[in-house]
Amino acid sequence: MKVALTYNLKKKDPLKPEDYFSECDSEETINSLINALKNKGHSVEAIDVEHPALFSYFKKNRVDMVFNIAEGRQGRFRESEVPAVLDYLNIPYTGSATFSLALALNKALTKKILKAENIPTPDFQLFVRGDEILSPELAFPLIVKPNCEGSAKGINKMNVVNNKEELFARVRECINIYRQGALVEEFIEGKELTVGILENGKTRVLPILEIDFSNCKKSGEYFYSWKMKEFQGNTELGLAPEFYCPARLDKDIEEKVKDVALRTHHAVGCLDISRTDIRLDKNNTPYVLEINPLPGLDPKESNFPIMAYAAGMKYDDLIEAILMSASERKRLN
Repeated sequence: MKVALTYNLKKKDPLKPEDYFSECDSEETINSLINALKNKGHSVEAIDVEHPALFSYFKKNRVDMVFNIAEGRQGRFRESEVPAVLDYLNIPYTGSATFSLALALNKALTKKILKAENIPTPDFQLFVRGDEILSPELAFPLIVKPNCEGSAKGINKMNVVNNKEELFARVRECINIYRQGALVEEFIEGKELTVGILENGKTRVLPILEIDFSNCKKSGEYFYSWKMKEFQGNTELGLAPEFYCPARLDKDIEEKVKDVALRTHHAVGCLDISRTDIRLDKNNTPYVLEINPLPGLDPKESNFPIMAYAAGMKYDDLIEAILMSASERKRLN
């Protein structure tokens, strides 16, 4: 199969915020994907979406399938940019379609759908100007997040607030820096979990991954903040959580968590692959924080491959499974 790999390369730019390129992929991840696809017998060409003539390239160079990990260029719908081009040119690609990618990047809209589907998610409020009246239904502690970012961009230990003064300071800061609405939601104290969904012949829920931040007290980052994701494993900074896969859960709780993740995958309309972040509260209620239709695929550090390994898969087989799932959809359509 002739495959094009579409991606955003992680860079450094002193003129950009330090977390600006967090969603992008490293050369190591890109090379790992290329090698995995080649090992399975496919010919591969890697295309950076910063390519000045991306549309023209695909118009002139037909491929059998695009393995898409691209985050797009800019804007609140950026993750759907490359799929939109491919849809227009009738070129099949892996992963979710334009609507689901745009939806999942908008945390507030996603949470509205989750609530409509009776899927537990923390109560929330979207602040657009920064001077809105706080809903009396929300209880502290609260956490402030940019509404349309991924990879924990804009989130650090200061974003968990305990009073209105702290809240509005963080909300205004978030709006000013990221030029978008600030999502405020109740902070769920409890066990951090993430659940991978893989569609390969049938929809499969991978073993649940538990992230234990007990060893991270030095950093004060006791949840998945940007710094935790960017410097994960750095013991000097206190950013070395422990991972348990499968998670340390009773069987009935495990099934409840998997059910919530699968329902979220379907509610958002994801295809081939997704990863849902969940917090389990003191009553063992699994609250969906967000869903990522483009989970990281770094073979060493990303959560999704860790869950696939726990299911007995090798990295090359995981990548092939994603590709074959998309290929099967193409055949059926």
